[in-house]
Amino acid sequence: MIRAAWYTAGIVGGLSTVAMWQSDFAPYFYDNGAGSSNGNLGLFSISEDTSVGTHVYTLNGSDPEGEPVTYGMTFDKGSKDYFSVEPKSGNVTLIQTLDREVRDEIVAFVTITDGRNKVVENVRVFITDANDEKPEFLNLPLVVDVPEDAASGSSIYRVQAVDRDLGSGGSVTYYLQFTIDGHSGALRIRSGESLDYEVSRTHFVTVVAKDGGGKYHGKYQVMTSTAIITINVLDTQDSPPVFVATPYFGFVYEVSVPGSEIFTVSAKDGDQNNPNTMHYSILSGSDGFFSINSTSGCISLTSFPVQLRNELYELQVKVVYIYDMNITKNGPQNRFELSMYEHPPEGEILRGLKITVNDSDQGANAKFRLLLVGPSRVLRVVPQTVLNEAQVTIIVENSSAIDYEKYQFLTFKLLAVEINTPERFSATAEIVINLLDTNDNIPKFSSEFYIARIPENSPGGSNLVSVTATDPDSGLWGEVKYSIYGSGADLFLIHATSGIIYTQPWASLDAEVKSKYNFYVKAEDTEGKYSLAEVFVTVLDQNDHPPEFNQNYLEKTMIIGAPVKIEAVDEDAEEPNNLIEYSIMKADPDNIFDINTSTGEIKLKPYIKSMEIVQNITKQKDCRWSVVVQARDRGSPSFSTTAVVKIDITEANGLKGPMAAFLMQSRDNPMKALGLAISIITVIVLVTVMISTIMYFRNTKSNRITPARHIIRRRPKEPRRWTFRPWFGRSDLSFGKFFTDDETRDSTNNSSPRAKPPAPSAPVLPPPPPSERLRSVPTVSGSLRSGQNKDGSGISSALVSELKMRIEQKINEANQGYYY
Repeated sequence: MIRAAWYTAGIVGGLSTVAMWQSDFAPYFYDNGAGSSNGNLGLFSISEDTSVGTHVYTLNGSDPEGEPVTYGMTFDKGSKDYFSVEPKSGNVTLIQTLDREVRDEIVAFVTITDGRNKVVENVRVFITDANDEKPEFLNLPLVVDVPEDAASGSSIYRVQAVDRDLGSGGSVTYYLQFTIDGHSGALRIRSGESLDYEVSRTHFVTVVAKDGGGKYHGKYQVMTSTAIITINVLDTQDSPPVFVATPYFGFVYEVSVPGSEIFTVSAKDGDQNNPNTMHYSILSGSDGFFSINSTSGCISLTSFPVQLRNELYELQVKVVYIYDMNITKNGPQNRFELSMYEHPPEGEILRGLKITVNDSDQGANAKFRLLLVGPSRVLRVVPQTVLNEAQVTIIVENSSAIDYEKYQFLTFKLLAVEINTPERFSATAEIVINLLDTNDNIPKFSSEFYIARIPENSPGGSNLVSVTATDPDSGLWGEVKYSIYGSGADLFLIHATSGIIYTQPWASLDAEVKSKYNFYVKAEDTEGKYSLAEVFVTVLDQNDHPPEFNQNYLEKTMIIGAPVKIEAVDEDAEEPNNLIEYSIMKADPDNIFDINTSTGEIKLKPYIKSMEIVQNITKQKDCRWSVVVQARDRGSPSFSTTAVVKIDITEANGLKGPMAAFLMQSRDNPMKALGLAISIITVIVLVTVMISTIMYFRNTKSNRITPARHIIRRRPKEPRRWTFRPWFGRSDLSFGKFFTDDETRDSTNNSSPRAKPPAPSAPVLPPPPPSERLRSVPTVSGSLRSGQNKDGSGISSALVSELKMRIEQKINEANQGYYY
């Protein structure tokens, strides 16, 4: 970049003008090439194990004019800043950890500027590998199934491990206790060694994967990884059968007959994983008197005991097992077949499939991919990527899809296709899985409930309803047996296999007694799995009861203008069998009465309104007529009954109002009138008792005693003493001839004639206590008149004084009970 600067100089006076031009060039980086530690960072490489904070490079450049320059570095948007730059010196420092396996190059933008011009260059920094990664095993966990009769030195598995490092650090070798190919990872049985299921069923082998080594932080190191291989030894037919619970003893009794079982021998296969069928035979010692069942091992008597020659027989029994031998020809196969039970656990390995796939090429040409084509997500194949050779493992992925009731067999295609070759060679094999049934279903009814109807009085053993349940399992597991239970099942039975429900032979159904039944029916398979359904039974009513009259209602008294009613009862349970129609069959005289066909009310013809008309019709004076009434139900067939009703006709009395009507209606039913009278009397008694109770509580409340109050009263004065002396010195003590000392003093001191004493007055009573009722106080009433006795003396004052004294004494005695 070149910039021009213009400078202008002016000379005073305007004689001349001089113009000068100066160029300005942009700075630039030095390009020192690859391997240099300074310059523009072009073709720079850095090891991934470089520590953070290390000075890794120096940006270097210059300005043509010699101006000082500064440096900078930026990165793409969203990318980490891996380096920082010191602007003046251009020193580049690592600020982020590097990992070649994650990112093997960094794009950066370096800048140089002189303050006016700025130059930006795009550079790439390459990250070199260091031995920082361990080998990683593929297809973990490593599980191998090997038949116990596998040949010594045969390949049983190929271990695979990868190292993401480059060069020698990415190469992997293997070693373990067993024999293993160090380069391919093929696991083989050591020469001269063999496997035995009966000795050890599982082996655990530790395999080590080691890389080729390399530098890390300046030091040489080798990285290793380990994995455990689980080797399951599969049982094969290599062990003879063994008798169980030996020795055997048997006895022949005198009552035994030919064909009697003596005892049973039993043997089991020495190979327990897939036991074979045992075959029994007698080698010697039977002398023709004993035989053995070749399948069960049961020894039986072939003749009568009296024919036996010896008391003791020693039999020698031989047992052999019979097995099927699958012969596989040498060479490639394109069809594999397996039998297995439905619904295996998810993750289970199909151990019956022994599939090995290999490619005889070497290197990348021997790398291929395995695909399993068939029903989606039912099985999966492991491994999916193979180099040279691998034993194929098929694993259950969806257990519910492996259902015998849906498919009796499943077919898959195993496809092997090369990956890195232009020819893409491939091979296919067919896998057929024959499913075996298990008891995984319960019987199911065609309906959750069943409704049945049966006429009453049906004979015992009548069919009611047929229930149906199905079990999709095969064989005995699909057989269903029926049973019933519940509180309403006593009158019914069910056929165990057909599901037909019928009545007990002795059962008699009566809709009038019970018309609804319900109970449960159970469908069960041979292993006890079951389901339930409910059965509702309705007993249909039949017209099996005729109407019946109540004998108490066959004598009636009819008042002219009022009907009489008769009633019949039909014990059938439902309509129309229990609906009754009434009719008059015969009356003497005829054409006198009408009857309501529904209610049974009988009344006179409308023109008969008085006894005179009745007496004109008949010559009988008592007016008692007979009417033959028929009651017929509406069932099919219809039943009827008749009754003779004696009717006494009378005329209404003078009573009017509701009471009269009631009495007239009660003439034929005196108990009705008696009940009414008892009810009225009961009401009156209850009202009387209620009123008496209310009055009692009211009086009790008004007469209740309140708490006593303390009243302080002054001490009464000393009673006044009374002295009596004879008047005028006489000894006569006649009543009323007394006088007091006061009177004597008055007469002595007062020379005037003695004044007449005032009339006595009753003493004032103290107020009674508030808590006590007033008591009656004795009082004296009378009248005084002036007079003189025959001798001229007066007695009024003495009488009054004595009365006063006694009254006060009585008051004092009474007051002693009021106060305390």
